[in-house]
Amino acid sequence: MTDAPARDTIAAVATAPGAGGVGIVRLSGPRAQQIGETVAARRLRPRHAHYARFLDADGAAIDDGIALYFAAPASYTGEDVVELHGHGGPAVLEELLARVCALGARRARPGEFSERAFLEGRLDLAQAEAVADLIAAADVRAARAARRALDGEFSRRVEALAGDLLAIRIHVEAAIDFADEPLDTLGGAALRQRFVAASTALDALLAAAERGRRLRDGLHAVIVGPPNAGKSSLLNALAGSDRAIVTDIAGTTRDLLHETVKLDGVELTLVDTAGLREGGDAIEREGMRRAVGELQRADLAIVVLDARDPDSGLASVAEAIAQVPARLYVYNKIDLIESDYASPTPADIGGEDRVFVSARSGAGLDALHARLRALAQGDAADAADGAFTARARHVDALLRAREELDDARAQLDHEMLDLAAESLRQAHEALGEITGRVRADDLLGHIFSNFCIGK
Repeated sequence: MTDAPARDTIAAVATAPGAGGVGIVRLSGPRAQQIGETVAARRLRPRHAHYARFLDADGAAIDDGIALYFAAPASYTGEDVVELHGHGGPAVLEELLARVCALGARRARPGEFSERAFLEGRLDLAQAEAVADLIAAADVRAARAARRALDGEFSRRVEALAGDLLAIRIHVEAAIDFADEPLDTLGGAALRQRFVAASTALDALLAAAERGRRLRDGLHAVIVGPPNAGKSSLLNALAGSDRAIVTDIAGTTRDLLHETVKLDGVELTLVDTAGLREGGDAIEREGMRRAVGELQRADLAIVVLDARDPDSGLASVAEAIAQVPARLYVYNKIDLIESDYASPTPADIGGEDRVFVSARSGAGLDALHARLRALAQGDAADAADGAFTARARHVDALLRAREELDDARAQLDHEMLDLAAESLRQAHEALGEITGRVRADDLLGHIFSNFCIGK
């Protein structure tokens, strides 16, 4: 529990908007029990379900249902919590919420219940975010991964790594007091081994977090290529509708077009872009500039080429896709090649990640779906028992920690121990941002504002 002053009591409808069989009004705070007992007109025992008639200020019945009381600290928020379970009609729930607010509660902000759980030490920050991920999970795999993050799988690995960095930092700072001694006489060999082990663990955690981010957010795939290769036609084929305008005129696509598709429960955000080439008018050049900018934050570049002349325009694309983590080459328009055409095997094409399709006839689209699904899911580790969801901010924090750890190792090689200790401190603090050990108020506000009201 924190030593913060007593907070006010908050209340919200904790069930989804709309009509339902059951609706819940949740309260949390120092006056939750008192307000709950007034509305239910009976005493509430902790962790007992009480049938009650919920009354308004005049003693008339608002609804009848079940009242539950969870005494602090054994509750979701760590405070006194009361839940009033009634019928799920919006009008009834609004009247019940208005009643508890009239008795001294106030309406909760989005995510305020989970924010209090974090502030009271019931959840760390990564676990609190996993609550929202579990609610938003689009399939069973994502739900299970979010559940593991909520259970602390991600947090435990972060804390273990943070402990390793702290031990290294203590060793380095202790060695500073003996600056006249060679580092090797102060356990330098063991210290270097610790650096290697920490770097290996950090790389493994970063890879797992990146898979978890894709599992939560889906794959961000940018369709890129020279003009008239069939990029917009491919987007339409994958989306199953005419989302993009298709013509034979080069430069038809001028702006970015986003479309979200699901392949067997795996979500992909597809972005159609302007064809990359030299020249073009001012509007087309702006479209190409935006395409290059979109590629800078892409997980996957889907490079669409005309199968009749695959080398045409490839040079204009190569530089733009150089920094994209994954690339899939899609050779389109195979329906326009001789009837005896057969898709090459991977051995025929040097083993590169390529698929041969016709966006117009549908040939090869099943193979493309399978490859995109595999790329979105990642490797087999995604389905392992230890998979967990993560967010872009977690990946960013881990990348900064890795950069600082690499700097610390370089400084250690030059026996610049003061600088190595500072880099280790920065790496340790970057890890602390993930679980909330190091936090800023504006970061908390941004995270919890994206929750639903009743959480």
